[in-house]
Amino acid sequence: MLLQKLSDYFNRVEDAAPPMYIKTPIRWLIDLDRSGKLLGFVRTAGGGTGKKDRGKEFSVPHVGRSSGVRAKLLADNGEYVLGIARPKSKRERVRECHAAFVEQITKCAEATHEPAVQAIFKFLRNWNPTSGRPPDDFDPGNVMTFRVDGELPSDFSSVRTYWASLASPGGSDRAEAEDAGEAMQCLICGERKPAVKRLPFKIKRIPGGQTAGTTMISANVPAFESYGLEASLIAPTCHECGERFSKAANALIEGEHTHITVGPIVYIFWTKEECGFNPATLLSRPEPDEVRALIASAFTGNAVATGLKEEPFYAAAFSASAARVAVRDWLDTTVTNARQNLARYFTLQQVVDRDGSAGRPLGLFALAASTVRDANRELPPHVPQSLLHVALKGGPLPMGLLFQAVKRNRAEQTITRPRAALIKIVLLSKNLDWKKEDAMVQLDPNNQNPAYLCGRLMGVLEAVQRAALPGINTTITDRFFGTASSAPASVFSRLLRGAQPHLAKLRRERRGTYEALQRRLEEILAGLPTFPKTLTLENQGLFSLGYYHQRASDRAAAAAYREARKTGEEQADAKNRS
Repeated sequence: MLLQKLSDYFNRVEDAAPPMYIKTPIRWLIDLDRSGKLLGFVRTAGGGTGKKDRGKEFSVPHVGRSSGVRAKLLADNGEYVLGIARPKSKRERVRECHAAFVEQITKCAEATHEPAVQAIFKFLRNWNPTSGRPPDDFDPGNVMTFRVDGELPSDFSSVRTYWASLASPGGSDRAEAEDAGEAMQCLICGERKPAVKRLPFKIKRIPGGQTAGTTMISANVPAFESYGLEASLIAPTCHECGERFSKAANALIEGEHTHITVGPIVYIFWTKEECGFNPATLLSRPEPDEVRALIASAFTGNAVATGLKEEPFYAAAFSASAARVAVRDWLDTTVTNARQNLARYFTLQQVVDRDGSAGRPLGLFALAASTVRDANRELPPHVPQSLLHVALKGGPLPMGLLFQAVKRNRAEQTITRPRAALIKIVLLSKNLDWKKEDAMVQLDPNNQNPAYLCGRLMGVLEAVQRAALPGINTTITDRFFGTASSAPASVFSRLLRGAQPHLAKLRRERRGTYEALQRRLEEILAGLPTFPKTLTLENQGLFSLGYYHQRASDRAAAAAYREARKTGEEQADAKNRS
């Protein structure tokens, strides 16, 4: 199903490369005149810096190859094109590569009778790799092609037609003919055609994958070679369909609005027909106004999606597994359902910022990264995969994500806003009506859950300590958060006793602060006749939310008090001046 939908999407790919062509960074253009005389080497720029700049992208002839000598037409690396060896290359093999490239040019010149191709042949016939003079910064590992009299021969229609017939199964290219298996029913188009042993194109830009790309269908050990089928024949695909779905996947991964990359996974999105729905930006860089409009449409039924009807929507998650693509997830739904689920996802994650303000909506990476210390090295694929699945297809988040968030809270002895939002999504995605907008967004004085109250109590006790000892470096939260969030009874009696000297000091020196904090303590303790001995995983999540909500509420109250005091002083000054 996935490959079939990708193959269908190929019809919508703009500026798609011709058959058996691929977009490739070209670092050098070898300029020739019509007689084959070398005019110079022209460096192209692709936007990178230094050695990372591989050059500008061009559509050039392509052929799949592994370790054998197999020349491409017109565009290849310096060993094939000019016979110039890299430092660690074997000279004999480089000579074979260059000879194979010259042979390709010779055949193309004879078949197409293009003067530009014949000019390239003349140049190569007179070229001597040992005495040639490329630029000083020339790297034979770079890809290069020829430009004759200002034109790229690879763009000529006659050359494209020639290469398509040569490099496809049944063509005269021996290597391609060897890759064509026996006639089988293609699992994509359903027609009986020669199935390819190795797919002609690879999927590029997958995190952790090989630079040359990763293959979608492949098997090279007996455990996967069912019924004697090997390589790509385990899932029979004709050459045309293999090229179509591979190019479609690459186009989606390249598109700014059709993919996002989170940690080790790249996600691609597309619809059957163009409809303007763009979840990639919403998931990676959500803007408050867009999210509010999305949620409002779900609550009011006045969906922006009214005209979208049941337009099919597809999403897939890929990661690299050695030289192969691992399909982590596959979604086949509708745009209407995807929008509704996105609205649910953003509603469930709503939680106040640390200062009590509304806060911006969180992107997928921020939520996933909150579960690990170093997202670039430690983020497991299942975390962003689960978040994306819930965002687009609905359902509950696995409790494993709650465990990872709680474990990270204990390791850091605190809770961040992204982790608070993640905990809230896990808890509310299970059984609560997600359209209850205010659920767990901010401090809930009516929530009498003992775990939530214990979290609030931890926040108030920390506020007492900070008020009594301004500038303190290590608070009770830094020391006891992990124990308090898992076994409250073992620590809270001690913490309450330790808070009494601080409260006494505040009663003497800052009476208003003392009374406010004492009221909060009494309010919370009224709902806690006893402290729970242990807390379940779910209750540890509630503890974290209670602590986070209380601290955010305290900061908001303090900011409001300072603002009111400042306003009062300004009014008093103005009255005195008048």
